[in-house]
Amino acid sequence: MQPKLIIHGGAGSSLESKGGLEPVRQSLHAVIAAVYPLLLQGESAIAAVVKACQLLEDDPRFNAGTGSVLQSDGQIRMSASLMDGDRQSFSGVINISRVKNPIELAQALQTSDDRVLSDYGAAELARELAVPIFNPLTDQRLQEWIEERKTNFSRKMAEVAMGTIGAVALDRSGRLCAGTSTGGRGFERIGRVSDSATAAGNYATQMAGVSCTGVGEDIIDEGLATRIVVRVTDGLSLQQAVEKSFDEARSRDRDFGAICLDASGAIAWGKTCAVLFAAYHDGNSIGDTL
Repeated sequence: MQPKLIIHGGAGSSLESKGGLEPVRQSLHAVIAAVYPLLLQGESAIAAVVKACQLLEDDPRFNAGTGSVLQSDGQIRMSASLMDGDRQSFSGVINISRVKNPIELAQALQTSDDRVLSDYGAAELARELAVPIFNPLTDQRLQEWIEERKTNFSRKMAEVAMGTIGAVALDRSGRLCAGTSTGGRGFERIGRVSDSATAAGNYATQMAGVSCTGVGEDIIDEGLATRIVVRVTDGLSLQQAVEKSFDEARSRDRDFGAICLDASGAIAWGKTCAVLFAAYHDGNSIGDTL
């Protein structure tokens, strides 16, 4: 099987919140260039997805890990999930704080009896794993929060909120995996749960894998990732499943995007917003959706 890889760094109305076209392209292409060779060397889909998500979480350009947005009380609470399509196993953490790479905690829960943990439970897991305490706050995110506080958080979300990151990989053994990580919507009510650690925002089986980005509530309302995968399972091609799901979403004024892979190696993506910040390796070369 020829490995395939697709990643995203969010979606939105323009590239300006990410610093412009070329910086975003360079960031995304660098991750593809670092991770795709691992798949060629025989690494598993799950290892490739975790590595891609780690690199994207470490890039302050995106709203995950370092550079996550702040909630209304000025705290960072992140969520991430991982789904091994081969075993159809979902795991994740919700509203975790003070760690560098939430996707690593999601990976640690893949073999746990309790595979989705929130706030205190996720923090206890980090302590048990001896994960170093890390402050993901950047000066830019702090200044955004200070400015927004002056208007009592009147904006619906932070400018970079749709910078959620994700990856979907197909390895040489034909196994699929999807992973997604986010800092949340930004300025939201304390305790709000995003789609990123739910099957609506991140889902994979032996047939297909999907990672979503955008307005979490819209993604949850559509059950987007699961809907696309189920349609592939029921006989639609990946492209048909994406087109049908996004046509329905546009009729309901949803605001999001998704990246997808199926077991045959087909790559697809969709968006209802202006820009999807995604890049991929199709087995021959690196491309992107910018």
